[in-house]
Amino acid sequence: MAEKYTNPVKKLIPSKLETGFQQFLYKHIGKRIPKSATPNQVTLVGALGGLFAVICTICTNISPIFFLGTIAGVAVHLIADDLDGYVARSRGMSSRAGAYFDLITDVLFSTFIILAFGLTPYCSMAIAAFAAPLYGVINVTIMNYIIYFNEFQFPRLGPIESHLAYVGAALMGMIFQDNEITVFDMELTVIEIVTLIAMIPMYYEMVRLAVKLFNRLDKKDKE
Repeated sequence: MAEKYTNPVKKLIPSKLETGFQQFLYKHIGKRIPKSATPNQVTLVGALGGLFAVICTICTNISPIFFLGTIAGVAVHLIADDLDGYVARSRGMSSRAGAYFDLITDVLFSTFIILAFGLTPYCSMAIAAFAAPLYGVINVTIMNYIIYFNEFQFPRLGPIESHLAYVGAALMGMIFQDNEITVFDMELTVIEIVTLIAMIPMYYEMVRLAVKLFNRLDKKDKE
């Protein structure tokens, strides 16, 4: 039998969009998940959806129509990513192994979907390389909040905002394709421009969470 958490992690979700989306899923989909389904099985469905999205993104080298598969895969990953935790909590099946499985699949998905965009004509690998580590670093910081303070600190730009960004990038790839726009004497695609703009608040959020954690740990050490 999987080891259960004795002290539930306190979830702090500043994003109203994230909270509202989760409540919608729990009410309309969560209760319809078969009783035989385990949290890890739901996570696996999300991981497969993410893998499908990555493969379809790479296949846009053949045709931008494959971005439809990217959007579908991202949607499956997002929905399953929210519902695996619901299944675990509502059925008393929370486990450390399940939490790790959920975390690592999220990090791998976000890293590889961004790198997949960099392997297409719609976004350069140089820009994708700067964006790819963001989600992983933020999740490492969140994991340390859990370890030291038993808090799940959702970033202000959380999973749903990230997934919407991937969907937006796919839509822009379909609409604008690899057409370039001159910005400060640089030729950039629409996806590259949006990615550069989106990285600003994401890097800020990464630094904010890390600095806040350091200060709290430093204060705790002094006490």
